[in-house]
Amino acid sequence: MNAHVQKTAATPITLDITGMSCASCVSRVEKALLKVPGVEAASVNLATERATVSGGDRDALMKAVEKAGYTSSIRLPDQPTHDHAHHHDEDAAVLRRDVIIAAIPTIPLFALEMLGHLYMPFHIWLISVIPMDVLYAAYFVLTTFVLFMPGLRFFKAGIPALLRGAPEMNSLVALGAGAAWLFSTVVTFAPQLVPAETRYVYFEAAAVIVTLILVGRWLEAIAKGRTGQAIQRLVREQAKTARIERDGTSLEVDIAQVRVGDIVVVRPGEKIAVDGEVIDGTSHVNEAMISGEPLPVSKSAGASVIGGTLNTSGSFRFRATKVGGDTMLAQIIRMVEEAQAGKLPIQRTVDLITAWFVPAVIALAALTFLVWLIWGPDPALTFGFVNAVAVLIIACPCAMGLATPTSIMVGTGRAAELGVLFRKSEALQRLRDADVVAFDKTGTLTEGKPVLTDLILDDDFAHDEVLSFVAAAESRSEHPIALAIVAAAEKAGLTLPALEDFASDAGHGVTATIDGRKVEVGSARLMDGLDLSDFEEALRRFADEGKTPVFAAVDGKIAAAIVVADVIKPTSKAVIARLHAMGLKTAMISGDNQRTAAAIAAQLGIDEVRAEVLPADKVEAIKSLRQGGRTVAYIGDGINDAPALAEADIGIAVGTGTDAAIESADVVLLGGDLKGVLNALKVSRSTMRNIWENLFWAFGYNTVLIPVAAGALYPAFGILLSPMLGAGAMALSSVFVVSNAQRLRAIKGEAL
Repeated sequence: MNAHVQKTAATPITLDITGMSCASCVSRVEKALLKVPGVEAASVNLATERATVSGGDRDALMKAVEKAGYTSSIRLPDQPTHDHAHHHDEDAAVLRRDVIIAAIPTIPLFALEMLGHLYMPFHIWLISVIPMDVLYAAYFVLTTFVLFMPGLRFFKAGIPALLRGAPEMNSLVALGAGAAWLFSTVVTFAPQLVPAETRYVYFEAAAVIVTLILVGRWLEAIAKGRTGQAIQRLVREQAKTARIERDGTSLEVDIAQVRVGDIVVVRPGEKIAVDGEVIDGTSHVNEAMISGEPLPVSKSAGASVIGGTLNTSGSFRFRATKVGGDTMLAQIIRMVEEAQAGKLPIQRTVDLITAWFVPAVIALAALTFLVWLIWGPDPALTFGFVNAVAVLIIACPCAMGLATPTSIMVGTGRAAELGVLFRKSEALQRLRDADVVAFDKTGTLTEGKPVLTDLILDDDFAHDEVLSFVAAAESRSEHPIALAIVAAAEKAGLTLPALEDFASDAGHGVTATIDGRKVEVGSARLMDGLDLSDFEEALRRFADEGKTPVFAAVDGKIAAAIVVADVIKPTSKAVIARLHAMGLKTAMISGDNQRTAAAIAAQLGIDEVRAEVLPADKVEAIKSLRQGGRTVAYIGDGINDAPALAEADIGIAVGTGTDAAIESADVVLLGGDLKGVLNALKVSRSTMRNIWENLFWAFGYNTVLIPVAAGALYPAFGILLSPMLGAGAMALSSVFVVSNAQRLRAIKGEAL
């Protein structure tokens, strides 16, 4: 992951590509784009139908795509990128129309021909009523309509690709259905050109092939549209309008007209328009969209609010700080789409195979025809022709091309709904392979701010009295321990007495006079000579827990032992336990001394500890955890975690952390809850398993059925595969892959 270090680079260019139908198309477009001068990298995604290109001239890129046989348009940076489902809805509507148009002539054609094959008396009756040549001519008319009206798309795309020497899936359909139609047409109108024993027509096969594949494309378009539903739900969270105050008047404007610095008024039940900071009023806001937590969050002056979240009660005004594409919701949508458009390492291997798939299928179909023609039984020409057409029709490069990107789209979308952003798609694969999950301690496993956790009193003193004295003595200090003590007194509602005298001894503590009494607060060294025996049991417990107490003395007598510590988050221990149950090792990287760090690790059940690590040494700590070939995921939130997040194999940033940490990470946990780590792992493992299921089906389908279509089972079992059955199998193959990916939408978030 060292490559994640930011470099100055040109903004990638995104193109929408129209006309791609299979993995071969993806390979062809990528090769065409890579040949454009200045292009450093190009990645094409079949599921999103987009290309992301680094370098090159825009016009040259579009011309290269056009030369490859497809159309493209440049997607502008500020253009909405969430119309994926709408695009596929339009495709599905057109395909539904074409399926109906194709089915109307195909159904009677298929019924007449099949019934004649299955029930000979019907065939005899039919040709007695309608002469054979008239019947074949009617079949010709119906099939020609199907192939060159609703089925014209296959020929318009497939034949030019074939002539360019770059065949793809449409080429296979055009060759198979076209060959069946052409042979049947010759038998119908020029029968003398073929041997008498081979004068059979296959009009119904050609029509059914086209109709079934159109049905498959239609179902595929419907399923593809569903893959982007997570993004659509995020988009729907955006407010459409905002009520703002300008020049002393209140007006409602379109969300696009809100500017940074505008005062926005929010009423109960309204969505918050943009990101901002509350200036007056109080309310509770449902931030489940971001954090996944159902309980509304209290908001008052100074609190941050996020665009798209829901104001449940109360009214308030806030100042807009981020608008348009800079809001958190817009950034989430952008990050998810970028991850969906990416490629996993495994996809690059698939692309290499599928680049040669269609030419290999055409060669195999030609070989099938020749083998049957030379060694097949009579009528050899018919056997060779039918089996060659079956090979062309049953091959399905579509399934191979869609196996990985559809799973990525659904998986990353579901992750976003669970509060996990995969900023880089390859993190899906790497996280599945993680061996060790390492945590930064402060702010990740702990709350990140010290609080008073223990106040052990001597029997001669009262709690409120001691706390008010200690807080008053520490009120002039900026030390984190002092601030935590003062905050505890304020939370208890205590009034701090006035200081009459104050002195600070650096490294030891403070001494003050309060209400005529001498108050000392500090380390054991400041209490030298005072009796600490009453606190021995508490001191042993603190030592076991890795806590270092400070002491308070009033008028020369020890009054209390006080512990201020950074408390562990409520979910940390449960998350560590669940990671162990998943078979993962855990580690903690901390700047604390070895004893304190070991005590906290023991409390949480963490396996390995790297203590006394300075911020600059965190990268070395990650490298040490990687020894033995282990894959390390690191979770942090601070600006000093950015190098470690970049060094780790998978960097996971807590969403409440700094921008630097988030920018360096592969995965972002939106709500700041460590439970998101479990959700990220669950999505990663489920998505990769789903991808392997799809690839197994796609490659297994082609590996098994193409030889069957070629007639491999005929010598032993007398089994041949009809081209019509091949068309149905091919259509359902890609539908299966896309539908299987939809199961990822059912992933449940982890409950602790």
